[in-house]
Amino acid sequence: MRIDSHQHFWRHDPVEYPWISSTTMGGLRRDFLPAHLAQEMAIVGLQASVAVQARQSLEESRWLLALADESAHVAGVVGWVDLRSGRVEEQLSELASHPKFVGVRHVVQDEPDDTFILGSAFQQGISRLRQFGLAYDVLIYPRQLPAAIELVRAFPEQHFVLDHLAKPPIRAGARSPWAEQILELSKAENVWCKVSGMVTEASWDDWTQADFRPYLDVVFESFGPRRLMFGSDWPVCLCAATYAEVHGIVEAYVQSFSPTDQQAVFGGNAAAFYRLAEAPQRPDQESAL
Repeated sequence: MRIDSHQHFWRHDPVEYPWISSTTMGGLRRDFLPAHLAQEMAIVGLQASVAVQARQSLEESRWLLALADESAHVAGVVGWVDLRSGRVEEQLSELASHPKFVGVRHVVQDEPDDTFILGSAFQQGISRLRQFGLAYDVLIYPRQLPAAIELVRAFPEQHFVLDHLAKPPIRAGARSPWAEQILELSKAENVWCKVSGMVTEASWDDWTQADFRPYLDVVFESFGPRRLMFGSDWPVCLCAATYAEVHGIVEAYVQSFSPTDQQAVFGGNAAAFYRLAEAPQRPDQESAL
């Protein structure tokens, strides 16, 4: 099964989605729903996706699960819960009772404190995920990588996946210290990485395939093809590229890889990491449940 490991849905409301700027993201100020995604995936031969939260609300998490119930191609949902709440177990228990609820994410990149994820209340919430068999998506900027490295080391049994390569400065063409910190993060074998979100970190109007190769080299050398998964970041990616173009960037990079490794990047790894239906078990799956 070929899988897009990272995409979003929304019914646009400027109050609920204030981050969608009317000046730079005008094309995103409309509804994006499973039927729209299905058309995009069909063009490139993908069969399933993982829907990821775009608002920090339990209401949205429940709505995404309702969409997944109606859409067979939405194989999993990464939602939001208040990890710092005293009611986090109650929230997790409710959502994890749904078979398609596979993970949790917090928009850490927007937190003013770069060590936010090291806070005691947040870490207390992280400690509750494993008992429900849930992964955690790490959404950060490069400046927050040192804290992320510390977090994943503190929870070696918890599975983490880094979203969007931690948003490296592709537009500026810089790699250090991002590259060194990515390598350090990858040493924790409980951390995987999504090959996603690159086009919106590049120059939106005139990026080329060559712009991404140095950053792809870093993550593939660090994580290897068995801990990386393709994600479109649709519809956010539409600010800079079509769905097919985003898919094509990664497809071109892995064209010399073995068929087994290509299938891992374009589906097998996401299925295993998120424990999607009919996915092979991770080595620790039985002990984690």
